[in-house]
Amino acid sequence: MKRIILVYNPRSSKQALIKQEVLDKVWELKGYTVGKYEVRPTNVDDNASVLAKLLEDDDILITAGGDGTATIGLNGAILSKKSVQLAALPYGNFNDLAGILKVKTIEDIVGGKTGKLWPLEVKIDGKHWRYAACYVTMGLFAESTKIFDVPKIRHKLREEKGLKRLVYSVWVLKDWYFKNRKREFLPTFTLNGKKVEGMTDYLTVNGKTMAKMMRGGQYYSDAKKFGVRCENLAGFWSLVWFMMRSILAKVPVESSNGDVLEFVGENELEIQAEGEYQRLKNVKKIEIRKCENPVRVILKA
Repeated sequence: MKRIILVYNPRSSKQALIKQEVLDKVWELKGYTVGKYEVRPTNVDDNASVLAKLLEDDDILITAGGDGTATIGLNGAILSKKSVQLAALPYGNFNDLAGILKVKTIEDIVGGKTGKLWPLEVKIDGKHWRYAACYVTMGLFAESTKIFDVPKIRHKLREEKGLKRLVYSVWVLKDWYFKNRKREFLPTFTLNGKKVEGMTDYLTVNGKTMAKMMRGGQYYSDAKKFGVRCENLAGFWSLVWFMMRSILAKVPVESSNGDVLEFVGENELEIQAEGEYQRLKNVKKIEIRKCENPVRVILKA
């Protein structure tokens, strides 16, 4: 029988709903054996490494949670080097990966079809850091991600839906922005050999949305290309114009087959993939390319 491995966070505020709509239903499926992986209170990389060791060829790997849980599943699937099928059920605040796959229930997964997803791979100073299905950013936006981890704000985001959630997210970012906009978020660097200075953000777009606030594209189905944008968002009206274009149209980007960012001397910057961030110090080189092989995913039929 095929195995289903279900990944979920037992500390999630939506745990009761996940139990009712996912855990209880997956046990009722006939012809499958079911295993569970409970996300540990450590970090994405630790969880992905542990999960990878549990996976076998032909497993169906289902994540039930937000983009953090989905990122654990994605990274675990790739690190395992096994032929697994990945599905993501949306039980978080933004659910960007689930938005690509469009599956919302166990029934969608069982009756779904198989597709291919080409994630981004990030290397820091020559070492693998993270795989990302939808986006990676560095600088102002990456650091602002921390505000959404404040318990009061996370709770409010779970309560709001659709446009109200978007408006609340922008409102929260506004307050943070005015307190921090005069700081240096991105030190001078070279991008593929060309000097870049005076920028607050480096953004790569691979998925349809970035935190459900900005619209992306269809790069996730391309084996080589992804979208790139460098921006100076230190000015208020520059930020407003960029946000409006990104919400009403999509993130204005240029296509790239691979980027190399190189830094000189002492530096600090924030990097984040799908909302999971890390502060880097004295990094010399960051490389971003498409993963060598696609991830098999389950899409809504």
